[in-house]
Amino acid sequence: MGFKASSSDSSLFVKQDGADVIILLLYVDDIILTGSSSQKVQEVITELAAVFELKDIGRLTYFLGLQVQYKVNGDIFVRQSKYIKDLLHKAMMDSCKPATTPCKPHNSLILNEEEVLADPSLYGSLVGLLQYLTFTRPDIAFAVNLEDQFMVSPTEMHFGAVKRILRFLQGTMQLAITFSANTELGITAFNDSDWAADFLNTKRSVIGYVVYIGCNPVSWQSKKQSSVSRSSTKAEYKALAHTVVDVAWIRAILQDVNAFLPAPPMIYCDNKSAIAISANPVFHS
Repeated sequence: MGFKASSSDSSLFVKQDGADVIILLLYVDDIILTGSSSQKVQEVITELAAVFELKDIGRLTYFLGLQVQYKVNGDIFVRQSKYIKDLLHKAMMDSCKPATTPCKPHNSLILNEEEVLADPSLYGSLVGLLQYLTFTRPDIAFAVNLEDQFMVSPTEMHFGAVKRILRFLQGTMQLAITFSANTELGITAFNDSDWAADFLNTKRSVIGYVVYIGCNPVSWQSKKQSSVSRSSTKAEYKALAHTVVDVAWIRAILQDVNAFLPAPPMIYCDNKSAIAISANPVFHS
């Protein structure tokens, strides 16, 4: 049908039809279609319907747990409130008391401090479901990543920390990410690291970043570094490198959908030594 597979995302297919672009996203047997021409999008649907049995459910409102709402000015709200309700029901916490934060400040969880849970399956299931929730909730990314590190041998203390995340979600169920239609097409990224944040267990640092297209957050992550950084500068430099990899991937996606960036991406870091190293790699082996 003239679609080309993206080299950056195996679910993405793009069709260039004159001045118009048609984008197809595929997940198993669910498809999202969008494009610059509604007429040509409909032509693709008709062509697909001639070969496959399908159902056109119209404008995107619900997809894989993501609820999509539209404003008259073209803005899009994406949230997972129904998903959160199902998650709380699974944990038997439908009427739990809300918490103001997803974790305690300076929260350090220790491996094997207590006796391991007799049945860790519920813990693993809840943390796995919370990972999917971070697609629209960057505010819980750090807390969920922290709990993910104890999947093998969780204790009651770790399970209590998961319950706090769920209590936080109880009070913030309706929060959504807004994607504004009226924004400039440019990439901006912010990153930081917490040197030796996991001091009690592995001495490794934790990095975090968020990438924006215009004013819209499109990618974020909280992650423990894979090796020990012996200085805050090295931890920050690793965070910069990690962020650059994600920015390069987003640039490749935009290139696949024929979106032109008017300026180079801007990446912000607050460590002068790391900035100096990135500007002149001769400083660092």
